[in-house]
Amino acid sequence: MTTNSSSISPNPDPQQPKNSAKRLRNFLVVLAAIALSILLVLGSRQQSEKPSLSSLAVNATPLDIALTNNKPTLLEFYANWCTTCQAMADDIKALEDQYADQVNFVMLNVDNSKWLPEISEFEVDGIPHFVFLNATGEALASTIGQQPRQIMSERLAALVENDSLSTAPMAGQTSPIQPMVKAKADDPRGHGGIPVKQSRNL
Repeated sequence: MTTNSSSISPNPDPQQPKNSAKRLRNFLVVLAAIALSILLVLGSRQQSEKPSLSSLAVNATPLDIALTNNKPTLLEFYANWCTTCQAMADDIKALEDQYADQVNFVMLNVDNSKWLPEISEFEVDGIPHFVFLNATGEALASTIGQQPRQIMSERLAALVENDSLSTAPMAGQTSPIQPMVKAKADDPRGHGGIPVKQSRNL
């Protein structure tokens, strides 16, 4: 009985299983590298996306609503050019997240002549300038300049509990503002030199 050599299969390559395992390992390493790169990009993007003063202002409670909804209020006088205000944006956003259902957060831009009565009423000459109002709209305390988040949180907690707030002046780093009432009518920052009227007394 003869054997047909053409029907006998050749011996398998002993390197083939090793090569397949090596290719699979390399493929998994590439996949892991891609996944790690994506996570790093997403992580750095989230860290760089800090809240802006504009986004805080857009999401703020309008003043007229804050004064009528029977919740305490934190007024912040600010300007987009104020570096100290910008430095506190992260903390203010964190405080908003913490007290969103209990406190109105109101942002008043000092460059907007609409807020001249409030700027005069609360004697705002540096920003950020914070005013703590109780549920009936009465001003209980104010804080000027950059403040630690913990201090602001303690004051907001006292405001929510209707506890007394320290009236001792608390001042940190501020950005001075120019009174708009003294500006010339053709000065765009002066907004026409609109006269100031008093609305409420502290």
